[in-house]
Amino acid sequence: MELLFKHRSIRKYKEEPIDEQVLNKVIEAGTRASNTGNMQLYSVVVTKDAAAKAQLAPLHFNQPMVKQAPVLLTICADINRFNQWCELNQADAGYNNLLWILNATIDASLFAQNMCVEAESHGLGICYLGTALYNAQEFIDALELPKGVFPVTALVVGYPDQEPPLTDRLPLEAVVHEEKYADYTAERIASLHAEKESLESSKQFVKENNKQNLAQVFTDVRYKKADNELFSAKLMETLRRQGFKLD
Repeated sequence: MELLFKHRSIRKYKEEPIDEQVLNKVIEAGTRASNTGNMQLYSVVVTKDAAAKAQLAPLHFNQPMVKQAPVLLTICADINRFNQWCELNQADAGYNNLLWILNATIDASLFAQNMCVEAESHGLGICYLGTALYNAQEFIDALELPKGVFPVTALVVGYPDQEPPLTDRLPLEAVVHEEKYADYTAERIASLHAEKESLESSKQFVKENNKQNLAQVFTDVRYKKADNELFSAKLMETLRRQGFKLD
């Protein structure tokens, strides 16, 4: 349980390889996660070859850890395998719609998080890469993902070459609602975010980006509206191309 409260995202890794038995244990732990109907609507592509990682690195915006970590895991939502099993057994599958995009995404996310906890129990570090969704079509092409499969996230895994501090989190009362959802007042929002905004690291972000406050760093620099709309439209087209019906 201590692992859960000590989690840090690791962005610098040693060259030390991961033993195959350890890596298999990490992935096996992923398969023990809860999932929809025990259908296991996920797959993982394991990339260890340096040239292959170098090929994928630009799709992850050339973050150095992609090539530095010994293992890159691309976690995919996957209805392909289950659909094929249904077809082999003369069962009419109806899993190519929004509901099953979400089910498979949840399955893949739970699979990924179980792997993270197991990896950390072996002294490994991890970092999630959201860029898998940003460039979904490019990953589909590079990894030869068939219809019914799309990348949800990716993980770099390896032995840490740094020990960063714990990342701040909002207080528990920010996310807990008793019995019914209690919407936030402006005063409560300000109070819940006050500690985050007062951190020296947050102040530095604001200063470096020449913004008035931390919220503007998110909206104007890190996750811009124009980028959100561009990548969202791109993802919708990719999902349609992968055989999902979204209309």
